[in-house]
Amino acid sequence: MVKQISLIALLLTCVLCEAQLSPAITSWLQNNTVYGSYYTAASGSTPIPMSVLANCQEVSYSGSWVYVKTRGIPAYPTGIFTGDGNTNLAGDQNAIYKFPLTPAQNTGTPVATSGGNNGIFVNGVSLFDYRDGVKYYASAVNGICGGPGNPQCPGGPGYVSPWNRDAVPAEKLGFDCAKGHPAGTNYHHHQNPSAFKHDGQTSISWSDICSTYNSDALYTIDETVHSPLIGFAYDGFPVYGAYGYKNVDGTGGIVRILSSYSLKNHTTRANGPAVGQTIGTQTFFNGYFREDYEYIASTDPERLDEHNGRFCVTPEYPDGTYAYFATVNADHSSAYPYIIGPTFYGTKTGAKVTSITEPVTVYTPGSTGISANVSSLNVKVFPNPSEDFIAVQIVGLNKENLKIEMYSFDGKLIKTATLNAGATLSYLDIRTVYAGTYLVKISGENTSSSHKIVVIK
Repeated sequence: MVKQISLIALLLTCVLCEAQLSPAITSWLQNNTVYGSYYTAASGSTPIPMSVLANCQEVSYSGSWVYVKTRGIPAYPTGIFTGDGNTNLAGDQNAIYKFPLTPAQNTGTPVATSGGNNGIFVNGVSLFDYRDGVKYYASAVNGICGGPGNPQCPGGPGYVSPWNRDAVPAEKLGFDCAKGHPAGTNYHHHQNPSAFKHDGQTSISWSDICSTYNSDALYTIDETVHSPLIGFAYDGFPVYGAYGYKNVDGTGGIVRILSSYSLKNHTTRANGPAVGQTIGTQTFFNGYFREDYEYIASTDPERLDEHNGRFCVTPEYPDGTYAYFATVNADHSSAYPYIIGPTFYGTKTGAKVTSITEPVTVYTPGSTGISANVSSLNVKVFPNPSEDFIAVQIVGLNKENLKIEMYSFDGKLIKTATLNAGATLSYLDIRTVYAGTYLVKISGENTSSSHKIVVIK
């Protein structure tokens, strides 16, 4: 009896200790068994397995910092990116990222976001801002410079460009179905990391990338619940998906969180091309450059500040936190400034580092950590009835590796599949399965969910 009481006390102590840990420690998707995959033009619709682990490999922390070790590869397939001439592949970053555990508002001059990493997503994939490194110079090149295939931008203090290209509209043909692409080998997202094909967008009509190179993404937008915590910025503040509580105190229901930036109503650009002007193969439409947008402050609680965030209550921070949101339009297409920026709200102290130079504690997720409760998630099994395939989709963020099993009603196992943490979609091929009624079971470490489906022939 004494041993049993001691064990219960120990378990309660572990639960309480973990409950006190910051979401900046407990929210990362850790993995040391699942590998990434990628498409090439030659592979067609079959992704090629990588020898690089997906998601994050280790999380550790001190009294002031959290460190995340990651290869920078997602659990969903990446590629291809040839729509804008990018023939690179996502590659092993073997990186350590350092974030402050107690982020603070920057009360001085706001620090601008920069090209490259401005944070990472919870699966260890790089988080970029709006830019792609391409600029417009009227005096030096009378056109764009920087980036693949363009002339090098001039240097020196006399060359400061007022026109910075927005990667999301300008490079849209180069994104894969998961809305990402690599800079060199550094695979990253400039925008909300949900797959084009799951967003219900009408604007995806400009690309058929999802038809052949079918990819999932980090999470699926669910308009009925608060979006998941999907990453952290270099100032240490969390990044959420597209939906949240209307009011900052957690009331008002779930709404789409809105950017406060709008396109300017202009036809000319000082020291830049006219709106709609074409030079060579480039047409400089309104929205081609970041400077085509202007910030308009609003008192609407669901509208964000100039950094694309607000102080509010979230599920992980019931007492409130400053948080960025991955903003989208009504059709779920990406809305500038997309995630973070053009400046940080907080003091930017996070960075990519080469080593950990202080004593740290390695965080090991337990049953009270980031494990997902499958029954509390929106699980879709479709089409039903079906004759060729059955899709299992988690609407939201999938936080654990799930096993999918298809049984006949006499208990015989017919088909199996997996759905890994950091991905939301998996398929069962039922072309050889007889017509009838079956049970699809989705199970994780601690939970399970069952769905009756009908196979027709």
